[in-house]
Amino acid sequence: MNCVSQLARGFLICLLLAWCGHTSAGEAPKEPQAPDFTTGGQPTKDHDWTLGATGARGWIFSSNGTSALARQILVTAVASGSPADGTLKVGDVIVGVEGKAFSEDARIRFAQAVTTAESDQGAGKLRLRRWRAGNTEDVVISLPVLGNYSATSPYDCKKSERILVLGCASLAKRMTEPNYARSTNAIPRSLNALALIAGGNPDHLALVRTEARWAADFTADGMATWYYGYVMTFLAEYVIATGDNTVMPGLTRLAVEAAKGQSGVGTWGHKFARPDGNLNGYGCMNLPGISLCLGMAMAREAGVKDPVVDQAIAKGAAFVRWYINKGAIPYGDHPPFPTHDDNGKNSIAAVLFDVIGDQEATAHFARTATAAYSERERGHTGNWSNVTWALFGVARGGPLATGAYLKETSWYYDLARGWDGQFAYQGSPIGEEEHNKYNSWDCSGGYLLAYAQGRKGLRLTGKKPSCATPLTAAQVAETIASGRDYRFKRSDPDLYEKRSTEELLAGLSNWSPIVRNRSAAALGQRKADVVPALLKLLAGPSRDGQYGACKALGALGSASDVAAPQLRALLTHADPWLQCLASETLYHLSDDVRKASVNELLGVITRKNPADPREFAARHAATTLFARASGSAPQATGILAKSIEGIDRSTLHPAVQSLLQHQDSAARGSAQRLYAQFTPADLKVLLPAIVLSVEKLAPSNEMFGDGIRLAGLERHAQIFDVNQRARLSHHVWPHLNVLRGSSASRTASKTKISSE
Repeated sequence: MNCVSQLARGFLICLLLAWCGHTSAGEAPKEPQAPDFTTGGQPTKDHDWTLGATGARGWIFSSNGTSALARQILVTAVASGSPADGTLKVGDVIVGVEGKAFSEDARIRFAQAVTTAESDQGAGKLRLRRWRAGNTEDVVISLPVLGNYSATSPYDCKKSERILVLGCASLAKRMTEPNYARSTNAIPRSLNALALIAGGNPDHLALVRTEARWAADFTADGMATWYYGYVMTFLAEYVIATGDNTVMPGLTRLAVEAAKGQSGVGTWGHKFARPDGNLNGYGCMNLPGISLCLGMAMAREAGVKDPVVDQAIAKGAAFVRWYINKGAIPYGDHPPFPTHDDNGKNSIAAVLFDVIGDQEATAHFARTATAAYSERERGHTGNWSNVTWALFGVARGGPLATGAYLKETSWYYDLARGWDGQFAYQGSPIGEEEHNKYNSWDCSGGYLLAYAQGRKGLRLTGKKPSCATPLTAAQVAETIASGRDYRFKRSDPDLYEKRSTEELLAGLSNWSPIVRNRSAAALGQRKADVVPALLKLLAGPSRDGQYGACKALGALGSASDVAAPQLRALLTHADPWLQCLASETLYHLSDDVRKASVNELLGVITRKNPADPREFAARHAATTLFARASGSAPQATGILAKSIEGIDRSTLHPAVQSLLQHQDSAARGSAQRLYAQFTPADLKVLLPAIVLSVEKLAPSNEMFGDGIRLAGLERHAQIFDVNQRARLSHHVWPHLNVLRGSSASRTASKTKISSE
């Protein structure tokens, strides 16, 4: 197995464990102990945080993705001339605020104290309890008064406006420094320039124009997909705002290159697609893909006219649209991620679909972005994208949504804003994935653009009203409630387990797929007799309720055997997601009941459904039938993974043939578990399909593409090894010769396929 395959498999295992809510048996891991700095405790080597507008930075204990156990802040730096200078110094320990010792999360409580001090009522007085060299005393740091956040902030909000003005002035000053262009990554550089446009200060126009010249000439040799979307979005907004068409050739070039770099199924990866339409390396990566699609959509609004670009936008949007009402848009060609947002992809999608005028998709992704307020500090490689894109997505749900979202998260924004108006990358709490890739980034542009929503000066910040209807007060309250009791790491008992059975049953019909899934998982841990209620819900008129009932029945395992007839009936439903969930649920039932569903599951793989162009239902059915051994379910294997003896070949063969031409490599790969079981009679029918699966890599999920191709080559070798020539029909041999070649070429082919 090559390195890419090993990494890919490891990643998928982690993904599926999270997706299924899997936790190992036994007690939760013990929490590490927070050091007591007043008795000689020492910090670990992880990062510190900006401490708001004080000008200080501090190390704060965190574990399992939160700082909930922190009760002290160790001062690690104090900027000369800042408000904290003279009051705090390196080595001081902040042990409380507003005359009281910290009795809860010190990071959040400190940030809230900053917000209070900056308000009209706080009069600029930040009251801290400071420990220094054995002495504890209350001290005061004077901060500028910025006012209060409004109920609809950043709309109609004086504090947001003040932060934007001061931040843009500070940013513009840094952008004129000699090393700015040389030292700044293209992504924050594009966002910083966008922030100056949104700020609307005419004195910054010359600086923005210089950045536009850079962007029009921008190119990248490696990982261009990550940069092009942001550069295009900046250039497009620049053209729309200024009417300067001199950069249009550059914008057009970027858009066409991005469009031609799209894969055959509408995705992008670390790099642009190869000429054959396949992606390199890991395959699909939705984070750069959605930003590219948004960049092209913005380029089109700015005047780029090219059918290649139009087609790429349509294909890219269609790929992402599948995840509506299913969960967060995942890393790549994967099942929906079990959160309201993942790395900000739902938030970016809300903006994308707003720009292209898709009301349903905009409304859904805006709502999930709003519900994700407690999930923003996590993300693959770090939380930069999750934090940066949050308010862009939330704003598509209207002013009440942004106000409610900031009520939950304004502490984070006020903690991240430095005393000079700059926003540095804050990093993730210990226990979340953090690669320290963004530590040097000036993140001011993204934050300032969030505050600029109130000005509506850009397309990105609401210059054109959202195509989605603004959320009502009741909808906002329901959305915020959906984000409560969030625990991704599950180091403590899941807070959903504290809800009553009636509350969990009601949660199965929630608008949020995450609430449905968490409610279902909690019900699965109980001995309550809820199956009759679930069967009623499964047959009811609520589509959300049907989705939730499927998840709960699966969580209950064999106790749900009585639901098998209804689940089998859903395998022919027009809704492909119901088919997916029904297949998934059948996997968890007892062996005899599962086996009775084989023909219906094979039919799902064979039939085509116009509502499911990516054939996700076939992928789920294939998993239920052919999955390898796994600890995530009592049965541990798919129904037919160990034996296909007695299975009707007139049903099995068409399903295998269809599966071997599935656009997704993971779905194709599930069929390789059958290869050792095929008889010569099976091979007579199936060998042409096996040959085709070897000859051409699947256009989706390339990271798992080598397995099925190598299995086909190895099966071919086994046929020769056991000298079964006489047992095969003569017309099969031309297909075998396609694979045969010399032993040397076979080794080379294996290496080549593995590298792909």
